[in-house]
Amino acid sequence: MKRQKDKKHLQWVTQQKCLIHTAGFYSCNGVIQAHHLLKPSSKHRGFGLRAHDSEVIPLCQFHHQQLHTKFGNEFKFFEHYGLSKFIGQETAKKLYDKNSIVIENDDLPF
Repeated sequence: MKRQKDKKHLQWVTQQKCLIHTAGFYSCNGVIQAHHLLKPSSKHRGFGLRAHDSEVIPLCQFHHQQLHTKFGNEFKFFEHYGLSKFIGQETAKKLYDKNSIVIENDDLPF
């Protein structure tokens, strides 16, 4: 299956606050990056294949790097911060649904 791409959504996600910051932590550092979920809810991911662009979350550079280098696993990463291990999947869906509405409204002529 071909990976779905959505550059507008990726750009919009990088304009949001870091997911860890919005959960009440203030140690964020660096620009916001769109993290493609390692364990996407759609299960469309394989060796050498990223999740669809609809399954991304905003993480600051510090937390994004920490997820990959220290934890290597989203579930462990989120649980370290006392969050549900599924918060990444839930947040990605909410962001994509919300952004779809924003994009549709941006296309209106008024």
